[in-house]
Amino acid sequence: MIRLVALMLLLLAAPAKAEEIVLGLSQDEVAITATFEGSDILIFGAIKRDGPVEVPGDLGVIVTIAGPDEPVTVRKKDRRFGIWVNTESVDVDVAPTFYAVATNRPLDEILSPAEDLNTRISMQRAIRSIGATADEAQSFTEALIRIRGSKGLYQTIPEGVSVAEEALFRVLIPLPANLTEGDYVAEIYLTRDKQIIDLYTTTIPVKKVGLERWLYNLAHENPFLYGLMSLSIAIAAGWGASAAFSAFRR
Repeated sequence: MIRLVALMLLLLAAPAKAEEIVLGLSQDEVAITATFEGSDILIFGAIKRDGPVEVPGDLGVIVTIAGPDEPVTVRKKDRRFGIWVNTESVDVDVAPTFYAVATNRPLDEILSPAEDLNTRISMQRAIRSIGATADEAQSFTEALIRIRGSKGLYQTIPEGVSVAEEALFRVLIPLPANLTEGDYVAEIYLTRDKQIIDLYTTTIPVKKVGLERWLYNLAHENPFLYGLMSLSIAIAAGWGASAAFSAFRR
């Protein structure tokens, strides 16, 4: 939210834009069901211009999708006396539960470090550890990116955005099955000479539906009944398996 406010103030202070983003989405929301195994979001759009004006500077298109932010504690393990134990930890104050950044070219070629510092587009900037030292923050941030990256929750897709004739663009971003429920913010940045000239923001709701939603609500609103039902199902399953095994032996 802070980076969005800062960027909007910057854009409002700038002169009238010669180029603007017009966006489309393949789906307006993502439904998590009991059989949900992941999905893909196709983001496509066009660059609207007032006329056939030759705009100087290299064109850059950056697409990010960020899940709900949450604090997280990252721990470091070391081997002591033959066992692995936690030796250090850092509290990460802001870490998106899901984050993907896709670009038409490597990010450092289309976005300046100053712009990245202000808008927090890159993966490292999107994660913030306020109370940690610079070295600790970098080390533990890289560890968090590596861990969540292995689960498909953090993705960097250089040259994943295809741009045709500097007018049309599209990108396909995969969403893993282990998504956190909430509002996912998609932001599309247009850059020239590593400077942001336009921004388009939209929200993609990700929510549980059907049986998954009912079980989630039951577990949070009536945990006693949920536990009783789970115990009953476990007992019934155990009895059924035992009866089937006995019948098979006879």
